[in-house]
Amino acid sequence: MTQTTDPPGIVPDRGRRSGSGGAMLALILLGQFMAILDVNIVNVALPTMRADLHASGAGIQLIVAGYIISYAVLLITGARIGDIAGNRRAYHAGLAAFTVTSLACGLAPSTWTLVVFRFLQGAGAALMTPQVMSMIQRNYTGAARARALGYYTAIIAGGVVIGQVAGGLLVSADLFGTGWRTVFLVNVPIGVALLLVGPRVLPRDRQTRAEMTLRGLDLRGLATLTPAVLLLVVPLILGHELGWPLWGWASLAASVLLLGAFAAVERGVAARGRRPLISGRVLRAPRLIPACAVLVFGPCTWGAFLFTTTLHLQGDLGLSPLKSGLAFVPCVTAFGAVGLTWQRLPARWHRRVIPLGFALASAGYLCVGPLAGGGVPYEVLTAVIGFGLGVLPIVITVALTHVPAEDAADASGLLLTLMQIGQVVGVATVGTLFLTMAEDGGSTRHAEYGTGWALAAVVLVGAALALILARGQAEKPGRPASTADDPVVDVAR
Repeated sequence: MTQTTDPPGIVPDRGRRSGSGGAMLALILLGQFMAILDVNIVNVALPTMRADLHASGAGIQLIVAGYIISYAVLLITGARIGDIAGNRRAYHAGLAAFTVTSLACGLAPSTWTLVVFRFLQGAGAALMTPQVMSMIQRNYTGAARARALGYYTAIIAGGVVIGQVAGGLLVSADLFGTGWRTVFLVNVPIGVALLLVGPRVLPRDRQTRAEMTLRGLDLRGLATLTPAVLLLVVPLILGHELGWPLWGWASLAASVLLLGAFAAVERGVAARGRRPLISGRVLRAPRLIPACAVLVFGPCTWGAFLFTTTLHLQGDLGLSPLKSGLAFVPCVTAFGAVGLTWQRLPARWHRRVIPLGFALASAGYLCVGPLAGGGVPYEVLTAVIGFGLGVLPIVITVALTHVPAEDAADASGLLLTLMQIGQVVGVATVGTLFLTMAEDGGSTRHAEYGTGWALAAVVLVGAALALILARGQAEKPGRPASTADDPVVDVAR
């Protein structure tokens, strides 16, 4: 094991063998995989859930959005808790919460209890997953770190692919008559196994009691941002079904006011020398603001596309959950392939392919309605859309290029949070449009036309914003987020 000077608050386990690095990486990436899987595995099971629980359109939207909302809002706070209490403690606590709430979701007797448990499950994921990147940054260096980050990217892409297929397999298998419930219950044995193995392979946290303080948590910011997001999303989801009542419009107006209050709170936190959830210094990094906008519009269409396409495949096209899951393979495989291979392109092309990818996705969305009859042309179309949106990892890389190393964790947390919120907004808005048109027109195929046009318009706005990122000459990346001061486990040996 190669060691260097330890960073404050973290002392490596001197007794660990270098070979344990591979076991540690496998364990933390499996936890990350479960969290990503749970975003996608549910999509294929939605029609079965809707029939079994007699769920409304708003109910199934909240089953998807509830997990993403709490995950997005609490992600940065989860990372801060890891800094305070230790990554190993935070990872285990988040994993335990995720496992217990997965069991609760699988046993939920009604739509609204499932929605509540999905919110809690997302909170567990928000505590667990930030520790994965932190432990990679603190325990690997050089070629070993590059390899670990490659596996991390593959896990995220693979979670999307496998989530769609696994959801179809589990629902179709109907193990012990559990139907859709197995998409949640499958997490339980995996989570228990990881909890048993984790203490043996994860590096120990050595923070002292004096260092374990809540001063690093921006609780005021969290208390302002959470209701702001909820007041924005909930009326968008429930509005159509309830006839757009007055309280919904009041809620949307209140969300704007709370977002303004959140900005004021963050300025106050920074002025007192504390760490805000979203730092003004981070936002001033070159190209971060346009990247934030791009990372709202792109994932907005991706989340909505997966949601609405699932309903169409199992609606008018009459596919089983298994065949519906397999139908997503070309789309998410193309998405993952771009994410895993774009670094092979010349550096001067990296920023330029972002608007091109979004433009390609926009053209694909325009064909969703005309090709909604299914078959090979529809499968090819979904692959084109996945290929176009596969440029999203490039946006994150470009955005972080000029972020100072000490702000990299907060900046990456902000970008990931915005991606999740974008998906929520997409499900809430475009998902509502799809459900409305399907109801009015009597078919999901009819709804695909309007949905495709809406998705094309939204992602085209993202393409226009991406042009800002494409300006100027190619630049060399800045100093990596972690330095030589980190303890090292070289798994390449």
